[in-house]
Amino acid sequence: MNPIMTPVLLVVALGFIFAVVLTIASKVFYVPVDETVIKLTEALPGANCGGCGFAGCSDYANALAADPDGVGPNKCPVGGADVAAQLASILGVEAGSAEPQVAVVQCNGNCSVVKTLSEYQGPESCKAAASLFGGMNACKYGCLGLGDCTRACNFGAIKICDGVAVVARELCTGCGACAATCPKHVIRIAPLKNKVVVQCQNADKGAQTLKACKNGCIGCGKCAKVCKFDAITIENNHAFIDPEKCKNCGMCAKECPTKAINNMRAKRQQPKPKAAPKKEAAPEAPVAPKAPEAPQANA
Repeated sequence: MNPIMTPVLLVVALGFIFAVVLTIASKVFYVPVDETVIKLTEALPGANCGGCGFAGCSDYANALAADPDGVGPNKCPVGGADVAAQLASILGVEAGSAEPQVAVVQCNGNCSVVKTLSEYQGPESCKAAASLFGGMNACKYGCLGLGDCTRACNFGAIKICDGVAVVARELCTGCGACAATCPKHVIRIAPLKNKVVVQCQNADKGAQTLKACKNGCIGCGKCAKVCKFDAITIENNHAFIDPEKCKNCGMCAKECPTKAINNMRAKRQQPKPKAAPKKEAAPEAPVAPKAPEAPQANA
């Protein structure tokens, strides 16, 4: 036999044997696939953000297929009401309410108002900075501004501006990834409908709060007095707004002396007044031609 053909035939024979073994193994170890799980997974957005409370979209789909009533199809913050309706249709259950959520940064201590105790030199990480005596700022409750939340967000909805995290509400899905990674627990997930928020969680007394940050809530209670809906209370030396009672009137934000309460309502841009048309200059009167000078007589 040709010496070249021997290894070729050997490889072919081994390939055939392995194919037979794999075919038998696939039959023996076959795991039936739930078609419902496949449909649910395809309907989900695939963000795998964990905002639903499960490890990812696939995990949520498995749990939902196993217990539709207990889990509920309205847990996906990224998909919102549309995805909830699709999941409910696949399962043959009611979708329920899927209220849009958004991340709220409970800190407004930017670089110009917060007192810095030391210069941080280390990894660009809030978690690392927080492990060193709580961070570099005098306010032990505030944002460290090193971007752990921005790196956790899959939607580009949060960024660091002037040393503090800022949320783009139109991009945020309320998945909670930023809140989960924040070592200071500065970020919370709240209903999108609530536009007026307290951007401070300092629990110290007013005088001590102002020493650390000029934008901190001092618990003066002016906001609670001006609120007509009893939506504001003072808890742990700072204001708390009840999202169920708040009507987004914004009176508390106007009354707050330190600007710790802010109205996130998008301000409408006022149209610029049209410039008045320029008056056309009156045409100049024609200049009369000069009369010819009379000839002078010779002496």
